[in-house]
Amino acid sequence: VFTGKDPDFGGSLGRREATGYGVVYFVSEMLEEHALDFNGSRVVVSGSGNVSTYAMEKAAELGATVVACSDSSGYIYDPNGIQLDTVKRLKEVEQKRIKEYVKHHPEAQYHEGCGGIWQVPCDIALPCATQNELDESDAEALVRNGVKAVGEGANMPCSIEAIQHFQQNDVLFAPAKAANAGGVAVSAMEMSQNSMRLSWTTEEVDERLKVVMKEIYTSCT
Repeated sequence: VFTGKDPDFGGSLGRREATGYGVVYFVSEMLEEHALDFNGSRVVVSGSGNVSTYAMEKAAELGATVVACSDSSGYIYDPNGIQLDTVKRLKEVEQKRIKEYVKHHPEAQYHEGCGGIWQVPCDIALPCATQNELDESDAEALVRNGVKAVGEGANMPCSIEAIQHFQQNDVLFAPAKAANAGGVAVSAMEMSQNSMRLSWTTEEVDERLKVVMKEIYTSCT
């Protein structure tokens, strides 16, 4: 009856990564249908928690350059691409603020206030931090800078006005209710594994997650 457990206590491998990976898998399906791709794209991801970190990781695996991420204090912009190992060490191991990133990568910039992250030009925006973090003015800035797709990783991170602006300007939009379902999906897989007294490998869980997100996208369209 409990999911999200530590793997040592019957939890599923891949659960921590599931929501972030799932967002990218969903957006990838959306892009593919419109002859677009993560490969070669510039991506901005708000937040630096589990969802954000693993969305960045999967986007990079698919060939994207993630140029910005944030925490509640501000955001970093690295034109060469965010070094995820540094972000993971700062946030998961050392429990430090994202501004510490520039001490290790002086070519990057740190800006106080997390809202300004949507001023950074990108092809794909993944708001993964908090509810209502992206408003109409942010949407206008993204559209003005040529954004092609937006995928919600947090719960309802875009305001209604922002969503309408994206839709009016033909920006591909992946709503949170569908796009961030990966975590719930792997929780269901955890229940299945527990019932069958099995433990799937990380690769097996990831492959099943990819199939689930593809099916969700197909159902949406």
